[in-house]
Amino acid sequence: MATRAHGITDLSVCHYPVIHAFKIVNIQVIRDPSHNDWLHMRAELWPQLSLVEHQSELEKFVTDSRFKAFIVLSSDNLSSDSLSASQECIGFAEAYLRNEYVNGCETSPVVFLEGIFVRPAFRRQGVARRLCTEIERWARSQGCTEFASDVLLDNLDSQAMHVHLGFEETERVVCFKKLL
Repeated sequence: MATRAHGITDLSVCHYPVIHAFKIVNIQVIRDPSHNDWLHMRAELWPQLSLVEHQSELEKFVTDSRFKAFIVLSSDNLSSDSLSASQECIGFAEAYLRNEYVNGCETSPVVFLEGIFVRPAFRRQGVARRLCTEIERWARSQGCTEFASDVLLDNLDSQAMHVHLGFEETERVVCFKKLL
């Protein structure tokens, strides 16, 4: 999806305050390309696409067994495990099993984190880690031994998140193209 950044000085600082206490009720596989919360969170992560374009893209992805997506449901009711009206969707992650070469990896297939998003009020509270744990569990069941990702050059918060999740930088790449 993107290339890695140059000139990073401090990957330990993210600028998201803890807004309020919450409880993760459930992390579940999502396969409904018309799921409203999933579509809107994708639009926040990738605003260059319309909701219709996101839904069209998801309609293709969810039929592919190499694609897996998870959503996180939470509740601000910290004392109950039951589902309630106060439950909300606070994040998602999408992963894909790649059989082709993945930069910095030595095996195949490799599970690739295509996208991860946590609503700002819930960041820096372990939600992304829980999502990645679910992806890792699925990837191991598919025979993967490596988990890869990439980050836009200027997205220092995402780079810091990756480091905190245990990813290590493998290389930096500048991509080119030429029209024919």
